[in-house]
Amino acid sequence: MALEGYRLSTIAEFVGRSVGVSDWVVIEQKRIDQFAECTDDHQWIHVDVERAARESAFGSTVAHGYLTLALLARFTYEVGLVPADADQAFNYGLDRVRFMTPVRAGARVRDRITLLAAEPKGPGRVLVKAQHTIEIDGEAKPAMVAEALAMLVAS
Repeated sequence: MALEGYRLSTIAEFVGRSVGVSDWVVIEQKRIDQFAECTDDHQWIHVDVERAARESAFGSTVAHGYLTLALLARFTYEVGLVPADADQAFNYGLDRVRFMTPVRAGARVRDRITLLAAEPKGPGRVLVKAQHTIEIDGEAKPAMVAEALAMLVAS
């Protein structure tokens, strides 16, 4: 749900404010396995359910940290960080990422997004920095906190 008055031309007025919170997403083993296939990261802690149940300190497989990070794109659009009047949004990189709590297979996660900065970069272009806090249902500490950059462009 978009914030009232949240547009590319007014985005600076929203710096320091919460943009919103995403819906919960279940991180199923199938998604973890698919990510392992895409990245060739088949470390047993992610893909060997039986071994992880026996040997892991977490008692199950856990999602790749970069899988958690990759979900930021989905959450960015779901929450409405990109204003409706922006024609394009480009990943501009990351300033800081911390993986704090492993995401066990089957856990639910969501993203709490705060706008940290909005810097004009020429006509119709704004570089935004947002803090993404990926929460795990039932956990006190977040899975990840990241400061992500995006270039928003209007035609």
